[in-house]
Amino acid sequence: MKPAAPPGKQPLSKTAEQDWYRPVIILVGMCGLFAALGIGRFALGMLLPAMGEALALGYTQMGVIGTVNFCGYLAAVLLCGRMSRMFGLRLLIFLALLLVGASMVLIGMIERVGVIMLLYCLTGIGSAWANIPIMALVAAWFPPEVRGRASGMVVVGNGLGIVMAGHLVPLLNNSATGWRLSWLVLGSIALLMAGICGLFARNRSTDGSLPDKRAETKQTASYRAHDARLRGLVKRCAALYFLFGSTYVIYLTFLVTSLVQERGFTEESAGALWSVVGILSLGSGPLFGWFSDRFGRKRGLFLVFCIQATAYVSAMAVLPLPFLYLSIVCFGIVAWSIPSIMAALIGDFAGPERTAALFGLVTFVFGIGQILGPYGAGVLAEISGGFSVSFLLAAVLASLAAILALRLPLEEKTAPLFR
Repeated sequence: MKPAAPPGKQPLSKTAEQDWYRPVIILVGMCGLFAALGIGRFALGMLLPAMGEALALGYTQMGVIGTVNFCGYLAAVLLCGRMSRMFGLRLLIFLALLLVGASMVLIGMIERVGVIMLLYCLTGIGSAWANIPIMALVAAWFPPEVRGRASGMVVVGNGLGIVMAGHLVPLLNNSATGWRLSWLVLGSIALLMAGICGLFARNRSTDGSLPDKRAETKQTASYRAHDARLRGLVKRCAALYFLFGSTYVIYLTFLVTSLVQERGFTEESAGALWSVVGILSLGSGPLFGWFSDRFGRKRGLFLVFCIQATAYVSAMAVLPLPFLYLSIVCFGIVAWSIPSIMAALIGDFAGPERTAALFGLVTFVFGIGQILGPYGAGVLAEISGGFSVSFLLAAVLASLAAILALRLPLEEKTAPLFR
């Protein structure tokens, strides 16, 4: 029999205990994505130039290094559901970030290109096994009406990793050990983030239930009873994520090249303009995550794809310079919004237990889009002699995604984030 609480001091309910821990989950998720994607994936562009010069790498070899990382990521996402059930979200995130950090540290100690490629493939595997469980953890801790905002806050870690790498790597590359020190330092930071996630992540509440268990069960029971409808939703999500993957990567891959070759920017001025995208992107997840919570995932995705289409068409070099600045602003403010909305959407309809597996599936389709998009855009650029047609293609595909988003089911969410 539990002793009575002291006069004037009542014990916290399970719901209250979990409510205060939700901000910790968001910070843990930020740290995890900061390491898994911000460092483990998006920092490569900053690392390759000095590394390629030191190891006498050709453009093909440098491209293969990035490709093997993506192949590791793509293969790993299909196993995320099974791995999550086997280890639990907390332990899997910790082990995955250990793999990211350790493989990057080892790259800083190796000279053989083949070994470096193998290690960076392992980095990609670790990135996938951290990213998807982190988004599933958010689905487990937050009720549907605030899940978009929570997911949006977590993906801020992506932008923070890009900003940090953009400032830190050039300084480290100028040291005596050059590019090796960059890999060692970034890998060590990823290991530190692994320790933080291992210490502070929590799978569920102490009694094994969620604070919003009854609401969550009520939300998802009808969809579990109608798996055909859930499968249809997943197919639509996969199609939307494929279109996102094939379009945003065109912009990421070719914008700076277009600025230098078609608009006459210097590399320094183009890089400075691109840094604006990184700064603007920090607010993209929270802003449109909130929008999707308040007005629905369907409307949120529609708005984001419309803004992306505007960004892509405005980047065409045949347009006056003010359109370029409009493009930079439009892309920056929505840069990480779709992954956060998509993770929240799948969590809404699939429930926390199935989010990792289904989000992994649509992420695999998203990855295929990332392969096909740059290839098709490059072919069009070769044929047309510039990137304007490629950006126009991205705008058309983003517009198609906006139309498809209108076919998603409409839901209402109006609760505050931390109750």
